[in-house]
Amino acid sequence: MDQKDVVAALGLQFERLPTQLRAVARWVLDHPADVALLATRGQARRAGLAPATFTRLAQRLGLPGYDALRATYAASLRQRPDGFANRATELLARHGEDGDSAIAQDMFAALAQHIRALSEPDCVARLERAAARLADARSVFCFGLRSAFPAAYMLDYIRALIGADSTLADGAGGRGIDALRRIGPGDVLFVASVSPYTRLTIQAAALARDKGAAIVALTDSAHSPLAALADELVLVRTETPSFFHTMTPAFAAVECLAALMTARRGQPALDAIAAAEAQLDAFSTFESPRRPKRRPA
Repeated sequence: MDQKDVVAALGLQFERLPTQLRAVARWVLDHPADVALLATRGQARRAGLAPATFTRLAQRLGLPGYDALRATYAASLRQRPDGFANRATELLARHGEDGDSAIAQDMFAALAQHIRALSEPDCVARLERAAARLADARSVFCFGLRSAFPAAYMLDYIRALIGADSTLADGAGGRGIDALRRIGPGDVLFVASVSPYTRLTIQAAALARDKGAAIVALTDSAHSPLAALADELVLVRTETPSFFHTMTPAFAAVECLAALMTARRGQPALDAIAAAEAQLDAFSTFESPRRPKRRPA
């Protein structure tokens, strides 16, 4: 029995399962990555169900226990091809078999699952600690390359709006890392990278660490190269049915960090936002809705 067989069997039996087993089945169907990667007790804790119920579901499918079910999901995860080109080939094959709708539904289901994971207690605690570190910093340097650049840019953009000292360590001509010459004790480097990790990002984090700055890392694994360098670690999930990793959870995490930092800064943040809005208005930065001209009577 492989993962596809498990999914098919659960689909056939779902409506006939007792209430508790149906809850476990729903968890298995909705959280394939967790089934493959988490221990049974960890899954039971997240699902709010008894571990024994997971075992009973596996036995209902003819397996000796839940570890055997987990092994089918882990095998499927290991068998997924590496590299963007290979995954794109897999995506095209899936499209030919299942069509647009199945891929779109799977994409949004994966994204919804990843966003939900950010609200779990451990993830929220990580976000709180990271926000406190960022809010208390003398200055924050934001660094992210390639697909991670928008996350770094977003944090820098919002820090500027709330009047918090911030530097986006990126620039034309490859001079972005030069900004880290000024980083030091009391400062924080906010750094973002997910697999495949960019070498320069890891080097930037190591440089900031050597210069005495604290590191807040946004990445996809506790075993990421950034994890060993980080004082605070924010973990996001990136796997999708597509060939390319998703950065949607990273943006959501940054938006949460921005909200927490703003709340921590209090009145100075409000004053800075009001000043920023006044300047934007003065330059007519945003298009205002035009009022219809009154016709002469």
